[in-house]
Amino acid sequence: MLSWALTFLVVALIAGLLGFTGIAGAAIGVAKILFFVFLVLFVVSLISHMVRGRPV
Repeated sequence: MLSWALTFLVVALIAGLLGFTGIAGAAIGVAKILFFVFLVLFVVSLISHMVRGRPV
């Protein structure tokens, strides 16, 4: 999922350089959403491993 966020970030940066603001805005929005979803899943995974007592 992190790779999707990075892919959309790269697409947004390239589109921004070329001046396609609508495409860049949409790609940045998708990249932000995917990044925060990944971050939340990572934190939940860390907490669940800590509660179970297994090493990360």
